[in-house]
Amino acid sequence: MTTEELESKLEGGAETQTLDIKAACDWNADSIAKDILAMSNVQDGGYLVVGVEDGTFARQGITPAQKATYDLDIMRDQMASFADPHVTFTVEFPHSFDGKEYAVIRVLPFDEVPVICIKDSRDTKRGVIYYRNTNARVQSAAVSNAYDMRDIITNATVKMMQRMVEKGFTVQGKPSAEEQARQAFNAERENL
Repeated sequence: MTTEELESKLEGGAETQTLDIKAACDWNADSIAKDILAMSNVQDGGYLVVGVEDGTFARQGITPAQKATYDLDIMRDQMASFADPHVTFTVEFPHSFDGKEYAVIRVLPFDEVPVICIKDSRDTKRGVIYYRNTNARVQSAAVSNAYDMRDIITNATVKMMQRMVEKGFTVQGKPSAEEQARQAFNAERENL
């Protein structure tokens, strides 16, 4: 993530469905897992920016000692115990225009099926689907209403349909490109 991209995300001064902020802290899966799980169930995934004070959006940055705790292999190993299926994410350390460094966790959306929490912790409960809700102040929370569940189901359905089309199946009665070519070949052969 470039400095410009970071500044663009922070200039709004508000969390969104795809942007969550955290105060400067060490990596701790128990306190960040719910947010990563929730972001993975949003259509385009999202970003967690660590080093920004919650509520005021005051920019703190992170210290070199805090940065050292954001080891991607350790983070992924720890998150594996929270998520089924696994969550895909990366971590980068961009600087703002004023030179402060931040930890930015980019969470990718689920591949095929929504991610379910499989571990109880201080902030998570086994068997719960977390989502960046849209019915109130945006936050990472358990799915608690039909609108958020519908978003997740629609997203999963679209992904499944895309995979089916890639495998040559048809959607809404339209033949796949391969089937269309086969039909055109057969029609031409009959005209000879």
